[in-house]
Amino acid sequence: MAPHLLLVMRILFFLTGLSDTQSVSTVSHVSVKQGGSITIPCLYDLRYSNNVKYWCRGYYWLGCSTVVRTDHPKTSGNTSISDDINQRVFTVTMRRLSSSDSDYYWCIVERKNEADDGVSLQISVTPGTPELYVDQQELTGVVGGSVTMLCYYSKLGGSGRWCRMGGSCVAVGHSVDLDGTFVKLVQEQRETTNGYVLMVTMSGLMMENTGWYRCEKGKLQMPVHVTVNQPSTTQSTITITPSVTNRDNVVTNENTDAKHQSLLEVLFIPLSLLVVLIAVTLVTWKMLRKHKDKKAKDQPPNTPVQSADSEQNITYSTVSHTRRTAQQGLNPESHGDFYGTDPFPDDAVTYSTVVTKNKTQPNAAKPDVVYSTVAAHQR
Repeated sequence: MAPHLLLVMRILFFLTGLSDTQSVSTVSHVSVKQGGSITIPCLYDLRYSNNVKYWCRGYYWLGCSTVVRTDHPKTSGNTSISDDINQRVFTVTMRRLSSSDSDYYWCIVERKNEADDGVSLQISVTPGTPELYVDQQELTGVVGGSVTMLCYYSKLGGSGRWCRMGGSCVAVGHSVDLDGTFVKLVQEQRETTNGYVLMVTMSGLMMENTGWYRCEKGKLQMPVHVTVNQPSTTQSTITITPSVTNRDNVVTNENTDAKHQSLLEVLFIPLSLLVVLIAVTLVTWKMLRKHKDKKAKDQPPNTPVQSADSEQNITYSTVSHTRRTAQQGLNPESHGDFYGTDPFPDDAVTYSTVVTKNKTQPNAAKPDVVYSTVAAHQR
């Protein structure tokens, strides 16, 4: 639309006050460290889903200058804008902030044939630690799990709260049900920085809990986006619950659990190997023992050892003595002194017979028979 017509409509807006200020909402005042980044959510009514949205800088709406728009340009310098019509929120991200970026800004929805609708906020860029800040503006959990946000602030004045943007809030020291999710707020002191931390835990997450929330401390607010996903088949319910171990350090339960799990793994591996080694040894010994017993069972009974004179190999020996008288008529004179006496006494004749038999081999050839005869011949 023409610049002069837009100016006229803005003047009419302030004069008539016809704009519904609840149709667009955002945070009121954020503090950011120099060189850092900030994302500002601007929530709008359902009827504005298809409208053009834009980010405007200036204390007064009548004199503010447009920085970025959802139609064009979507990016200008270190500032960009995007629109999520499903969640009915458009976000503006400012990066590498400097002190010159400290100012008032506007979230505005452009409307045809009537005055635009919008809401203002203040951004303060500080070279030191911001009065209220978070480690990250994005949290992710799964259905049934929990997430924890740590909101840091330097002063104790004012009550700390956790709010659903466009919804209700929970104050420090309370544990209540917020949009079907259990929310608990705990405040801790940090002596090293003389500051405090507000620990917000959301348990029993549901898909409906996806959206923008904010930490509040006094007049300051910090927007935080929570995304709830369905757990995958290989993903167990993740619980992100940091716990303050002392007043100087904040550590997560996941780190402690990881250390315990690592220690258990170190002990479990050698013990498992030892058990497997013992089991293999026992099985091997049992198989060898079984094989040895089976071999002994299948072997025929031992044949008894018999002596050399057993019936398997029999040797018969017959020795007989034949008494014979010396033959008469020998002429001692014709033979000299050699025949002076009987050269063969009565026991001079011996018969010896040796027979060997082998009964263990019935089909064997007939045993050899040796006959030995010694006889005296008459002369």
